[in-house]
Amino acid sequence: MAVKNSASSQKLNLFDVTNLVVGTAIGADIFIVSALASAYLGPASLVVFIVAGVIAIIIALSFADAAALVPKVGGAFAYVCEAWGNFAGFLVGWPLWIAEVAGLAVMPVAFVRYLAYFVPSLTVLQGDVIKIVFVAVIAYINLRGVKGAGRINDVLTIGKLSPLLLLIVAGFIWLVVHPGTAASNLTPFAPLGFSNFGPALIIIFWAYTGFELAVIPSGEMENPTKTLPKAMIIGMAIVTFFYVAVGFTALAVVNWTSLQFDPAPLATAGSVVLSYTPELALIGGAILGLGALISISGFEESATLATARLSYAISLDGLFPRLFSRIHPRFGTPSNAIIIQSAIVLFAALIGNITQLIIFSAFNLAFVYVATCAAVLTLRARRQIDSDRTYLERLMGPVIPVLGIVLSVFLIYECGISTVAFGIVSILIGIPIYVLYAPRTELTTLKRDFYSTEAVLARTVHSNLNFFRRHRK
Repeated sequence: MAVKNSASSQKLNLFDVTNLVVGTAIGADIFIVSALASAYLGPASLVVFIVAGVIAIIIALSFADAAALVPKVGGAFAYVCEAWGNFAGFLVGWPLWIAEVAGLAVMPVAFVRYLAYFVPSLTVLQGDVIKIVFVAVIAYINLRGVKGAGRINDVLTIGKLSPLLLLIVAGFIWLVVHPGTAASNLTPFAPLGFSNFGPALIIIFWAYTGFELAVIPSGEMENPTKTLPKAMIIGMAIVTFFYVAVGFTALAVVNWTSLQFDPAPLATAGSVVLSYTPELALIGGAILGLGALISISGFEESATLATARLSYAISLDGLFPRLFSRIHPRFGTPSNAIIIQSAIVLFAALIGNITQLIIFSAFNLAFVYVATCAAVLTLRARRQIDSDRTYLERLMGPVIPVLGIVLSVFLIYECGISTVAFGIVSILIGIPIYVLYAPRTELTTLKRDFYSTEAVLARTVHSNLNFFRRHRK
């Protein structure tokens, strides 16, 4: 009996899973998007933070329902494979890899932007050299192995959350002391109107992505069919509040006309909220700037190996060149996949525009979301016994997955015709790759190793969970 209770005590409860959702959704993105979005709508971008949060909750609930219907590791890939077969699964894994690579390319650009806060004289050439060094160091850390990278990620997880909490608390105090300045910065509320609502939504929604990782450890949860939907709602509501609070603070303390051109918006906001003395202002900016650099590095570190594992898995099944599946003889890591992927990331970071990279990544993620939400409807229709309906299905019927499909398609539409066209071409490129190689073998190996990819992603999930558990005590 004691053993049973001990095992039960290790199960993730609602509090734990909610923290997983919060920990996986809040990342480096928030340090970037406040300035980018303000260029489209000014203070009215705060409305978009709320709308994006609601959309994220709906899509996240579809992932929770998919996890209940297919209770195994694998995420969107597993759900779509179960619903429509291997080819459909490949067409989800392919854009997922593209989205992750595009997202990885954003971070060297963001790193240089925040570094320029400390070194304003940084030239374009120097910035490019820093991008090269940044990508090379992250690649080297991951080449050395998962264990060492995991230790680094524990430190980086704490580093990304603390400065944001400082900004919110210090910002609230500043607003109480300077209500007139805040009101002036926030009015007029919609100086540019709402014609650019769509592009702003894409930029901000990208910051919410990552919630889908919370379904990874569903087998370790207490009653996941009920716990996951509740945790998704509560967790994403907390994330939405957190993002709105950060966005509101930034827009209230720094006028949007300046914020939209600021390469390090939260560092500037940090210096303002502690501007009671010149020394405090320097400390505030330094804390937020350093926090951004740590958070950006943490995202890049944890996502690099996970994304490399995906290309490694596809290569094992002959759907990528065999070069991707070679393992380092000493460290046991997919070294070629890491090196090739890092080269692509560096190339995109050197020539790409940060906004374009974000929108392209968001398009591919939205495509994955459409497929996942649609897979939920198919998996429900295959149910053998009506009593096997999931908690969410009994509560709301088909509303959530249908809304998820509609909203994901809306996100794709708002990415713009050029991004959609380029995105469709990039997805279609995957078809001849599949046709050329897939007939040689079944996707058993791909499935197994894709699940290993999710296990690598779970390292970040559990890192966040351990952080919250330690601070709950």
